[in-house]
Amino acid sequence: MSNRPADGPRAPSLGITSPISVTEPTDSDMQASRELEECLRAFGLFESDQEMEHRMNVLSKVNHIVQTWIKDMSAKKMPKQNAELMSGKIFTFGSYRLGVHTKGADIDTLLVAPRHIERSDFFDTFEKLLSAIPDCEYVRAVEEAFVPVIKTKIEGIELDILFARLALKNIPPDQDLRDGALLKNLDEKSVRSLNGSRVTDDILLLVPNHESFRLALRAVKLWAKKRGIYSNALGYLGGVSWAMLVARTCQLYPRASAATLLQKFFLVFRQWPWPKPVLLRHNSEDNPNLGFPVWDPRINPADRYHLMPIITPSYPQQNSTFNVSSSTKSIMTNEFSRASDCIDEVMSGKSCARCLCPPSSSLSSAGKTPWTTLFETVHFFTKYRHFIVLLATSNAEWIGLVESKIRILVQNLERHRCISLAHVNPKCYTRAVIVPVAQPPPEDPLLPDTNTSADGESKGEEATAEPKTTIEATTETTTEVETMWFIGLEFNKAEGINVDLTQDIKNFVETVTNTAKFSKFFKPEMTIDTKHVKRKELEKYLPPEVFKSTKSSKTSKANSSDDNAVTKAPASTTTPADGTPEEGNKEVMPADSTNGGPVVENVCSSDKCVERSVLTKSLSFQNNCQKRALEEESDNS
Repeated sequence: MSNRPADGPRAPSLGITSPISVTEPTDSDMQASRELEECLRAFGLFESDQEMEHRMNVLSKVNHIVQTWIKDMSAKKMPKQNAELMSGKIFTFGSYRLGVHTKGADIDTLLVAPRHIERSDFFDTFEKLLSAIPDCEYVRAVEEAFVPVIKTKIEGIELDILFARLALKNIPPDQDLRDGALLKNLDEKSVRSLNGSRVTDDILLLVPNHESFRLALRAVKLWAKKRGIYSNALGYLGGVSWAMLVARTCQLYPRASAATLLQKFFLVFRQWPWPKPVLLRHNSEDNPNLGFPVWDPRINPADRYHLMPIITPSYPQQNSTFNVSSSTKSIMTNEFSRASDCIDEVMSGKSCARCLCPPSSSLSSAGKTPWTTLFETVHFFTKYRHFIVLLATSNAEWIGLVESKIRILVQNLERHRCISLAHVNPKCYTRAVIVPVAQPPPEDPLLPDTNTSADGESKGEEATAEPKTTIEATTETTTEVETMWFIGLEFNKAEGINVDLTQDIKNFVETVTNTAKFSKFFKPEMTIDTKHVKRKELEKYLPPEVFKSTKSSKTSKANSSDDNAVTKAPASTTTPADGTPEEGNKEVMPADSTNGGPVVENVCSSDKCVERSVLTKSLSFQNNCQKRALEEESDNS
């Protein structure tokens, strides 16, 4: 049972240590916080009151559907008068529950049902009810995921809906999920589904100042996204991990203003002695010991190899950052140091020499370094001379799988003695490739097709001896969408480096393909291409505005020796229909009216690269864009 007193919630804790400082904020601290909020609002992070009300209306509509569904399902298993008394409950968690969501962000939602409602019902009848909503744009069930989810979009609001059933006869309106005893006799999928809501509630419980916490967390999330270190799947930190780091800072400085919290956040974690874990409370607190595995390096040998452990406060405690690699850890710690130096200049009112920022801005007091300097976008493509480009085609499920496995490729690349850093860019890009497809020419219906076998496969040109009467062949086009990820490579300083990455890439392709086959959703059109490219070749893959910025920026000094490196990697490693990786040369050429090659459009994707749309434009527009780009490049040179 829970150790909480029965007469009310537990008093807020300040964590596993005493606070570093309980000093009240000064007038200048409060002014800095107001300037910080003004800066964040300029980035468009806050929703209007109307948008907030719209979200609540959508949640209310979903809740109404939930109550109707629970009663209908209950009526099949009990008398109708009893079924009318049954109910479920909708919980929100993640950024929306924390109060730090941005415009257009989805809502993480948990549907909690009583014990007689099955998970199979959720992915059957409830999914159908969602699909029947007039303003529902789509419903997609991901039943085989580690945390099963239904993704939907209702009235322009995206929701990720998880499901958990408690071992209770009914779910009252005031049901609380923080009591660990509720996990008793639950299946693992329900425990994992409940974990998000329980962790979010505990974070809020363990933070002493919610207002300062929220503003500081908004700033940290924006900073992490701008600096390219916001992605749990790719080995950086995700939303819950950043929230726990900010929460720990709040525990150490419980009375600090938001601006001071942000400054202390970077100071604390630039000096943090990793792999010492970040804990919001001791794991023994409120631990019901129900037999679920918890993070404990004293018992679990695998936990000893985690590089940046940040432990969730709710039972069963887990490390939210087990994906972190040595490269991503190095990148993040460098960013902590850069940000700490930069914010010190902002808070002190001096010029930010390290960040090379302008000394004045409308978002700061006269003569002070503006807050916007902290949120400058990282110039990823100017940092490295060599890149591995991953290209994947097919549906969102396949794209999501490929992205989730990229960290494995990064870890394999790190094992090469000559590679000091493998930096994956969390921002992916898509391009629509319009490929001409030659159609078989119409044939005289009176003549037999002697060039095709019974199973529909071609016998080759030499298989037929008689010419056939044909009509002129026709040509059509089809559009394929490729999603691209870029991994920058930094080599140790040495002359004549020869690095063979062929086996690493082959193993990566096999891992992704085998996972898709095991999950039984692999299809022949699901492909992966991998290419080694130099920075000057990025124009084949990047949107013109991105490539232009890479040409105008200077290269990082750390890569001055990279020109001496010789990287051996397959020009293209493709997964064909049978799923067996083989080497090929799938080159995508820019649009050209004379060479007859495919037309390529580069489109920068949104932060969530799993969800994307195909952008198709006319051939003439594409050619005009490329002509203008060539003219600009000629003028610049």
